[in-house]
Amino acid sequence: MSKNINSSKELTDIPAYELVMEENLEELKSLGLVFNHKKTGARVIVLSNDDDNKVFSIGFRTPPADSTGVAHIIEHSVLCGSKKFPAKDPFVELVKGSLNTFLNAMTYPDKTIYPVASYNEKDFKNLMEVYLDAVFYPNIYKREEIFKQEGWHYELEDLDGEIKYNGVVYNEMKGAFSSPEQLLYRLIQHSLYPDTAYGTESGGNPDFIPDLTYEDYLDFHRKYYHPTNSYIYLYGDVDIEEKLNWIDKEYLMNFDKITIDSAIHKQPPFVKVNEVTEYYSIAEGESGEEKTYLSYNVSMGTSLERELYLAFQVLDYVLLDAPGAPLKQALLDAGIGQDIISSFDNGILQPCLAIIAKNTDEDKKERFLQVIKATLDEIISKGIDPKGLKAAINYFEFKYREADFGAYPKGLMYGIQILDSWLYDDGKPFIHIRANETFAFLKNQVGTRYFEDLIKEYILENPHASLVVVKPKPGLTTRKEEDVKKKLSDYKASLSKEELLALIEDTKNLKKYQEEPSSKEDIEKIPLLNREDIEKKARPIYNEEKEEAGIKVLHHNVFTNGIGYIKLLFNVKNIPQDKFSYLGLLSTMLGYVDTNKHSFLDFSNEVNIHTGGIHSTVSTYSQYGKLGEFTGMFEIKAKALYEELPSTFELINEMIHETNLKDEKRLLEILSEVRSRLQMKMNSSGHLIAASRSTSYYSPSAYFDELTSGISFYRFIDDLIINFEAKKTEVIQNLEELVTCIFRKENLLISYTADEEGYEALVNQITPFAEQLSTQPVEKYINEIRPKMLNEGFKTSSQVQYVARSGNFIRAGYEYTGALKVLRVILNYDYLWINLRVKGGAYGCMSGFGYTGNGYFVSYRDPNLRETNDIYAKTEQYVKNFNADERDMTKYIIGTISGIDTPLTPSAKGTVSLSAYLSGITETQLQKERDQILSADVESIRALSGIVKSIIDAGNICVIGNEQKIEENKDLFMEVKNLM
Repeated sequence: MSKNINSSKELTDIPAYELVMEENLEELKSLGLVFNHKKTGARVIVLSNDDDNKVFSIGFRTPPADSTGVAHIIEHSVLCGSKKFPAKDPFVELVKGSLNTFLNAMTYPDKTIYPVASYNEKDFKNLMEVYLDAVFYPNIYKREEIFKQEGWHYELEDLDGEIKYNGVVYNEMKGAFSSPEQLLYRLIQHSLYPDTAYGTESGGNPDFIPDLTYEDYLDFHRKYYHPTNSYIYLYGDVDIEEKLNWIDKEYLMNFDKITIDSAIHKQPPFVKVNEVTEYYSIAEGESGEEKTYLSYNVSMGTSLERELYLAFQVLDYVLLDAPGAPLKQALLDAGIGQDIISSFDNGILQPCLAIIAKNTDEDKKERFLQVIKATLDEIISKGIDPKGLKAAINYFEFKYREADFGAYPKGLMYGIQILDSWLYDDGKPFIHIRANETFAFLKNQVGTRYFEDLIKEYILENPHASLVVVKPKPGLTTRKEEDVKKKLSDYKASLSKEELLALIEDTKNLKKYQEEPSSKEDIEKIPLLNREDIEKKARPIYNEEKEEAGIKVLHHNVFTNGIGYIKLLFNVKNIPQDKFSYLGLLSTMLGYVDTNKHSFLDFSNEVNIHTGGIHSTVSTYSQYGKLGEFTGMFEIKAKALYEELPSTFELINEMIHETNLKDEKRLLEILSEVRSRLQMKMNSSGHLIAASRSTSYYSPSAYFDELTSGISFYRFIDDLIINFEAKKTEVIQNLEELVTCIFRKENLLISYTADEEGYEALVNQITPFAEQLSTQPVEKYINEIRPKMLNEGFKTSSQVQYVARSGNFIRAGYEYTGALKVLRVILNYDYLWINLRVKGGAYGCMSGFGYTGNGYFVSYRDPNLRETNDIYAKTEQYVKNFNADERDMTKYIIGTISGIDTPLTPSAKGTVSLSAYLSGITETQLQKERDQILSADVESIRALSGIVKSIIDAGNICVIGNEQKIEENKDLFMEVKNLM
């Protein structure tokens, strides 16, 4: 328990608060405390424990009444200056100058939350203060420019120009609505709950965002951003009494309790299925055949039913998500959709399950419904396989006990999950984070009719359901843009000359506001740590080289709470280059195809019963400071309790040596699913795809990644599907040859993260595993990878762009230095942020400079293209003329260290250490980099202008975006083509 935990007596004596609940949360090693603020009714929860990664969050119930995005725009806006901190962008100042481990804000369909986290006590207090001041006393009432910048505004440069819409949220949501999956997920909620807050779009529909007035926006804040409507959360090793007294004294005591109607209302049950049809845009000339989405959706109970909340996660996995899941397989076998996906949303008052057929046609919707009903009838009649249920429950229980949320602090994730019940009922805040009892209950139901009865009640016989059809329409984006242009043209025609001149003046004033920096006095009001608060020593690398049975083992000796994290890395340097794309395909097949012992469903069940998961992937590790040198690895990753390691290696052996790669039907199913998932990735992460593609024009490692996971890999998969009958024999032969070439003792390195006890448990498994690896002679190839500049403009139906420029500065004669990490912070949150986001309206902007010399600039959901490219070109001049005082440099350095010193789970410590080993990075080099960061000054940043110039001068550009915008700027590209 936290050393700062106060006695219950002390906690009941905090004058401003009433302690209303106290629970010992043994499974989280925490004390859960629920308080009520007496004067305002503000709700407070504290999870007190020994975790020094402290979390604070304040949230509000914010049910929108329409789809203008007001909740989302407010979320952006309140962080643009407040009473105590009037600088224009305190959020960005905190990103640049705080040691936070998390800093963001999120809009949900019924709530808005503002979470922060930090290890540093002083920093944590600073973050709390800036966020509390932002939500309660924002500058939005003083500066209408904030609403225009973050929400939407008219732009008119001169009397002869076109009026345009612009705004950060407006462009963000244009990007979101360009993704068919995003559109579908929104329609699912709208179709099930049309008469509630969930029937609107809290993020904002671009068609309706310009309907939001400044007064309505202010009214929304006045109504909901009050302590009476607030949910305050503290987690970790915090002094509860001190923190609560401070929050009361500085903020809550200044308000009185008021009556706020923010209740989240339930949708009355339907008497029949609601059918909704909508369209999404595909590029002109793109075929719409087999590109429809069919989704059958059901509403079930409320999120306050703790068993149901978890039981349907299990059922979703068993029926639809696990490899070979029966409902998914039945739909695939019936030829309904090339990919079947599902979604269970239990983060809203009325959870819902969606069964989705992707890449299908509308005329299959009746058959889609018939197969769902017939399959579920049969499952109910025969009963669900008990082994499948046990495997699924174990899968979720393992994740719950491991509490590994990657880069997200676990305290943050617990806080979000608490809101799944707390937001709707003050009496049940801990029911979902106390999951041990729920798991025990569900295990006891295996073999009874409990799960079958849930299927019958909530899916088969539930009229509160919807059928959503989302169909492709070529050129829909272009037509929408023409409609908007006409609407704005008509609006312009309706204005008098005086009104037009006023609009031109408004446009100038907004740009002036955006360009004018905050005063030094205002900036200095934002609290800042000192350089002395920064840890001077670089993080350790946990690498111990050992050898077992003639195989090199890299042991990462850290405490893992009894879980062993295994990576079996097979070097693929001798694989012929024309087989690289097959590596990516093989990694998606292992574990998802029948073996000689098990069907792939049974194999999946065995994996989930005995392990925390077994997966394979293809990775690259580039050599520090060396041009073009990299190692390609085929990785098999597994995690399991120490006592389950024998079973884990048996399963890995079976996966490697006994997978039936000759199953043509299953091969086509996997190819179709891979293509579908790549399409979703390209729709949602265009910035990553564009940056990677542009880097592949000159970088051998990026070119390898392209062939195994990028656009080239997508085209490889697409070609195999189109020509499957002609190529299937060749594909199977190539995959079988790869297995023989890859899984060999001489190719293997083992990376293992565990303590000494865990290592001893591993040793006995290595020799029998190594003895089964192939010794059959194979031809070895020497590959010379020669990337080629292509400079492509990829046309999509998106309403926005992803603009990437890249190059290699080592090739131009420069060396890597830690100061480049400081430059990244400066560019991302000053130069690029101001020019691309604040003034340009792009939702995001990023840059990066790697150990290998690769550097890039990329924008995200960007309304511009050529203008963004021009801003990249001027980066060199900005860096050459860079200036900052000592306070600013300290801020940039602290922000840089914050990005390096992110919290690491035991698994992540092993992953980081392995990457350092394979990339040739030593602790000495990491310390040198850190010293360069800590000693960075104005001169060392200016000295980087040549590096920036070399990246731009390399001339590599890749843009993914709106087909009309790409065509308008085709002179920037060597090739213009459709992305899909």
